[in-house]
Amino acid sequence: MALTAKNIREMAEASLPEGDLFIVDVAVSDSPARPKITVLADGEQGITIDQCATISRRINAKIAEAYGEELAYVLEVSSPGVDFPLTQPQQFKRNTGRSLKVKLQDGTEKTGKLEEVTDTGLHLMEEVKQKGKKVTYVPVQIPFGDIVKANVVISFK
Repeated sequence: MALTAKNIREMAEASLPEGDLFIVDVAVSDSPARPKITVLADGEQGITIDQCATISRRINAKIAEAYGEELAYVLEVSSPGVDFPLTQPQQFKRNTGRSLKVKLQDGTEKTGKLEEVTDTGLHLMEEVKQKGKKVTYVPVQIPFGDIVKANVVISFK
């Protein structure tokens, strides 16, 4: 049985110490000698280093149980950085009130303040800029299925 992102994701989800934590992403490099496993986890209140360490120890134990002690790999468990796209509804909820840049399936991009997250998508106050005029804000609903990529816009005001 090979190390796959799907197998590791199942192990990682079973390794979460608290109920408000969730797995954001799992990647496994295709290096046959010593694959690198990257697990990104987050929580509704963020995630601590201690929680990442607990998840790491639990995943290591599950890998040893499933693949044997002699398997060589590198495991990294961390939180997604600010530049990592939002992918989970919980991440969007945590960023309510912040500005987002959202790329849609049709290639368009919308930037605005995240007002609300529903079961089906986002409610965004989109910034509409017109030459020579003041910025206006228009409410838009964006279904999760239409989102290709969403990032928090970092402002240094």
